[in-house]
Amino acid sequence: MSKSIKAFLAVGLVTVVAACADNAPVEEYVVVDPAPISTEPEYTGKYK
Repeated sequence: MSKSIKAFLAVGLVTVVAACADNAPVEEYVVVDPAPISTEPEYTGKYK
């Protein structure tokens, strides 16, 4: 093979390897359920 074909294949191989090795960090997120809102106690009278 000629040198230009070998160089083209080498550049292509490097490009493919670089594209496959591009591991961008994956953003992970956590969903937190909010605390339930408590209701106020009802007035039942002081001496019940």
